[in-house]
Amino acid sequence: MMNIARIKNSLGALVLLLALPLGCGQKESLPPTPTSSVPSKGVIGVSVLTLTNPFFKVIADSMVEEAKKHGYTVSVVSGDLDPARQQNQVKDFIVRKVAAIVLTPCDSKAIGPAIREANDAGIPVFTADIACLAPGVKVVSHVATDNRGGGREAAKAMIEALGDAGGKIAIIDHKLVESCLLRVAGFKEVIDQHNAGGATGKIQIVAELPGGGVKDQAFKAAEDLLQAHPDLAGVFAINDPSALGARAAMEKAGKLLKLVGFDGQPEGKQAIKDGKIYADPVQFPDQIGAETVRTIVKHFAGEPVPASILIPTGLYRQADARKDPSLK
Repeated sequence: MMNIARIKNSLGALVLLLALPLGCGQKESLPPTPTSSVPSKGVIGVSVLTLTNPFFKVIADSMVEEAKKHGYTVSVVSGDLDPARQQNQVKDFIVRKVAAIVLTPCDSKAIGPAIREANDAGIPVFTADIACLAPGVKVVSHVATDNRGGGREAAKAMIEALGDAGGKIAIIDHKLVESCLLRVAGFKEVIDQHNAGGATGKIQIVAELPGGGVKDQAFKAAEDLLQAHPDLAGVFAINDPSALGARAAMEKAGKLLKLVGFDGQPEGKQAIKDGKIYADPVQFPDQIGAETVRTIVKHFAGEPVPASILIPTGLYRQADARKDPSLK
């Protein structure tokens, strides 16, 4: 029989050997790390205006899906309409050394210093839907709705809605972001052309109030407009949350004016079907997100990419909503 002491000594030596650290050239036998949790090419850091607005969630989700096809993962955070918060998010992306940064700025000018920091760190920056208006920064490419063109479509809808009667109208805007500035500029351009053309139904823009791009602020803005201008005939709101807030204020006041929104979110489309909003220039956030990622991939491949890529809107009326299978 084998000596008991010898067996104990052998087992002790084996335990000691297993406890020693692995030397050079030796590899620890560990379970493989799941490849799904490790990006093969890098991380794209994305900070959107807010994830409470479905439009920006669709942009983010479409980026995630498109990035998977190209071997990247996407880290999405919400700026929550707070420029300072978004600046800190960019700083965090820089510390994490992400491959690229995509922004939908909370403030088109205030985001400038954060983008400059990313530029200095050698991280390429892209913008989606909302452009940066700050001087002295480098943005590789901006992918967005043709917001000025969409504003023109919104004006055509307002002219159509008011008909030969025309009348006084107001705008609920959001001047902190470039996309909304372009929508209002395009809207005013067509209204001015209409008035100068000698046609009946002149339209007068009598007021423009900030709505913050959200329902509650737009509700208050619309209340103020209705009190200050009792003869108001219509309102153009720069997005669907603003339009829905304005509609709620109209219903409360018992004054159902002609209302034109912008976006084509599901809730906005349902309101169009129900006759609560006259029409929307419809955006395609899924296309914006996917195209932004494709542009990043081309940039990393050394291909030239346009400084600006614009995706046209489509005007969506009640007749379109009635044929829309996604609505009730």
